[in-house]
Amino acid sequence: MFKQLLRPSLDGGKRRMLLKQGQFVAVPAVVLGLLVTVSPLLAEKEEADDPVKFNMVVSAGAKAYLPNASATVRISPAGPVEIMDVTVQGLPPNTEFDFFVLQVPKAPFGVSWYQGDIETDKNGRGRQQFIGRFNIETFAVAPGTAPAPIVFNGPFPDASLNPPFNPLQMYHLGLWFGSPAAAQAAGCPATVTPFNGEHNAGIQVLNTSNFPDDHGPLRNVNPSTPKP
Repeated sequence: MFKQLLRPSLDGGKRRMLLKQGQFVAVPAVVLGLLVTVSPLLAEKEEADDPVKFNMVVSAGAKAYLPNASATVRISPAGPVEIMDVTVQGLPPNTEFDFFVLQVPKAPFGVSWYQGDIETDKNGRGRQQFIGRFNIETFAVAPGTAPAPIVFNGPFPDASLNPPFNPLQMYHLGLWFGSPAAAQAAGCPATVTPFNGEHNAGIQVLNTSNFPDDHGPLRNVNPSTPKP
């Protein structure tokens, strides 16, 4: 037989009952109501900040040479920024690649932003994390023409002036060989492109052409809800 222990509750007007061995607690109904009310709000907040995941596919120019190349991208909202985690596989081992945010995923590419590098290991796998604005608000703008420094003067020399343009949303991603020599070593064409820091990269390997030109995957990412 259980021994009952009665003691006053916090408000002093009601009592709660504990069974020493059964550990049963009689909880006031108002507390249960609060728990039921708060839980959905927490669930909605978690959904708003859930990561967005998607794949990148091998580009048309590299498909015949690297048919198993692919990438998985995970974008996690983090307050004033997003964290983009990119994992690549099926690529040549120990090779450097250049990663871009693009207006459209294939030629002519439109406005393109050099985001960073990804290097593969001996198994042709690589991973890199980027922090920035990777969501429906990602854009570039040039309100007017201004002089620009000329630093690199290779096959794609720097421009001395920019053309003015209104805000352009940029929702696509692309990955290029870091050099034509690296592409050639992997059996790909040794075409020179401007997609690295010195504007003498190799061909594109991966992109997000599995999404429409006007609805790249970054368009599906919403910024985090500001925290009070």
